[in-house]
Amino acid sequence: MDLAVRATLKGWKFIYLGDVRVKSELPSTYEAYCRQQFRWACGSANLFRKMIWEVLAAKKVSPLKKIYMVYSFFLVRRVVAPAVAFILYNVIIPLSVMIPEIFLPTWGVAYIPTALFIVTAIRNPENLHIAPLWILFESVMSMHRLRAAVAGLLQLQEFNQWIVTQKVGNNAFDENKEAPLLQKSRKRLINRFNLPEIGLSVFLIFCASYNLVFHGKNSFYINLYLQGLAFFLLGLNCGGNLPGHCCF
Repeated sequence: MDLAVRATLKGWKFIYLGDVRVKSELPSTYEAYCRQQFRWACGSANLFRKMIWEVLAAKKVSPLKKIYMVYSFFLVRRVVAPAVAFILYNVIIPLSVMIPEIFLPTWGVAYIPTALFIVTAIRNPENLHIAPLWILFESVMSMHRLRAAVAGLLQLQEFNQWIVTQKVGNNAFDENKEAPLLQKSRKRLINRFNLPEIGLSVFLIFCASYNLVFHGKNSFYINLYLQGLAFFLLGLNCGGNLPGHCCF
C-alpha cells in the first residue's frame, strides 16, 4: 500500500485485471487471522498519518483524486469504518436498551446497514448461506481493527510489533492439492482464552437479557444475543482452524 500510494503521487497509472488468479493461503487459526488483520489495519492507519501531507502537496495528482485518497481511501475506509462498526453495534446499541434517553432511528441501525449488506452480498451470491456468520465474525473483528487503527494513528507500543503469520506453504500437499492445517501449540490455560472477546460477550449478553426483561423503545435482544455468542465462542477459540477456502 505504501508503494502504491507513492507511485500514485508520482503520477503513475494502474490497470486492474480482475481475471488474473494467483494462489494464496489464508491464516489457519483465529489467532493468526487476528494478527494479520491487526497488521493490515495498523499499517494502513499509520500510512495515513505518514502520507497525508505528501498527498495534499503532490503536484501530479488532481484535487479530486486528493480528496478521494484522503477522505475515502484513508479516513473513511481505514479509520472511520472500523470505529463506527464497533462503537455503534457493540457500545451504543447495547447501552441504548438500558438508557431510555438514547433513541436510535431505524434507518440508522437497520435500513442503511441492510442496504450496505445487500450491495456487498450480491457480489458473491454463492456465499449467501454463510452471510449471517460473516456478519457476526466481522462484528468481532471490528474490535481488533479499531484497536489497530488507534495504534497506527498514535504509534503506540503495539505499532512496532510485527508477528508474521505462519503458513504451511507448499509443504506436505496431498493428492487433492489441499494443505494440512497448522497444529495448535500447547499453551497455558489462561493463554487459551481471548479475554477481550469474553469480556465483551458478557457485556452484550447482559444488555440483551436486560432488554428481554425490560422492553423499552428499542428491542435489540436477538441481535445482541447473537453478537454476544459470537464474541464468546471466539473468545474460547471455538473457531478452531479456519479452512483455507473460507471467504471472510
